[in-house]
Amino acid sequence: MDRAELKTQLVRLIRSRIESHIVDVSGAEPRDAAIYTLSDPRDVRMVRYVGQTSCPRRRYLQHLGAAKLWLPNELPWWIKRPDMRSLYQWIRNLYRDEHRLPVMVVTAWAKAPDARASERDLIFEHLQRQSPLFNREAEAVQIQPYLL
Repeated sequence: MDRAELKTQLVRLIRSRIESHIVDVSGAEPRDAAIYTLSDPRDVRMVRYVGQTSCPRRRYLQHLGAAKLWLPNELPWWIKRPDMRSLYQWIRNLYRDEHRLPVMVVTAWAKAPDARASERDLIFEHLQRQSPLFNREAEAVQIQPYLL
C-alpha cells in the first residue's frame, strides 16, 4: 500500500472514531478556550498532555496530523517544535499498537484571559499526581522539583 492509500485509510479511521475520542466532561457551556488532556484510550486517567484550544476538534486533528501517522517508522519525520517530539512519538506509538488514537478530554472551559492560567493549574495538578506529562512544564519540574 502506498502512502496516499495509507493516508486515506487513516482519515477514514479518524473520522469513524473522532466522536468517541473527544469527550467534554466539564459540565459547562463552551467559552473561549477548552482546557483539555490527552490520554491513552486504555487508561484515560493516565494523562500524558494538557493543553488549551478554542476548537477541540481542530486541535485534536492537528495533534494527529503533526504525528504524521501515515509515514512508516523507517522514514525520517520531524516536527516544527522539537519540544513536542515526545508527545508526537507517543501518539505514533499508540497508533502502531492496534491503531489506537489518544483520547481528548475537555475538563473545563475558560475565558481567553484566564485560559493559560487554567491550563498551567491543570498541568501542575497532574504533575502532583505524578502523571507522566509531555508538557514543557513537566521537564522544568523534573529539573527543579521544589517548584511544586
